[in-house]
Amino acid sequence: MEILPAIDLRDGKVVRLIQGDYARQTTYCDDPVAVAETFVACGARWIHMVDLDAARSGRPVNQAVVAEVCRTVAARVQLGGGARTTHAVEAMLACGAERVVVGSAALADWKWFEKLVGRTELAGRIVLGLDARGGKLAVRGWREQLQATAVDVAGKTAGWPLGAIVYTDIARDGTLEGVNVEATAGIIAATDVPVIASGGVGGLADLAACKKIGCAGAIIGRAYYEGKIDLAEAFRQAGDSQDRPE
Repeated sequence: MEILPAIDLRDGKVVRLIQGDYARQTTYCDDPVAVAETFVACGARWIHMVDLDAARSGRPVNQAVVAEVCRTVAARVQLGGGARTTHAVEAMLACGAERVVVGSAALADWKWFEKLVGRTELAGRIVLGLDARGGKLAVRGWREQLQATAVDVAGKTAGWPLGAIVYTDIARDGTLEGVNVEATAGIIAATDVPVIASGGVGGLADLAACKKIGCAGAIIGRAYYEGKIDLAEAFRQAGDSQDRPE
């Protein structure tokens, strides 16, 4: 199972939000590159980055920071935030990201998303972000609730050349209260696309639970920043055996 330590960016700084609420922000560091280098020193092969400013405004405010991390750090970057158009996705990849997470835009225009995923040169490089509250999807910075369920949408992706699905339980995100294992298992059962768990990881036991249900990966954020998880030990227990990227 992959471990993807997270860097959420706002105004160029490393922050975390609780349940996606911009008013409940904690700022941890003003040097994202240094944080990313620490992740790699612990064994990270992937880093999950989110441009929170872009997620909110649609403008790639932190593009230069993302590009610097991609250029200088020996890990692959999975980037989310603001991937609303084909041009935006291409720009995010041009920054050096290996994979781009598309969330709200996919749900708003499924035909566009299907066409994007079907582009041969993007095989394995597009990730579907499914963010749910009570099983139902939320979009536009989690401010708008849909009637569609995450399981139903995940089921549409079987056989698609997606890099992964990132499933986030909004109620757990940033709370350290544990992954919603049951809901995540439901996503895994609905598709053959690799599923990455996000939201609520509070300790090594949560990672063990994710591995047990068959998660392809798990994202660690606040648990690392607040010293709840030894990241090197997390990699060891997850059995992340992928080769480090050149």
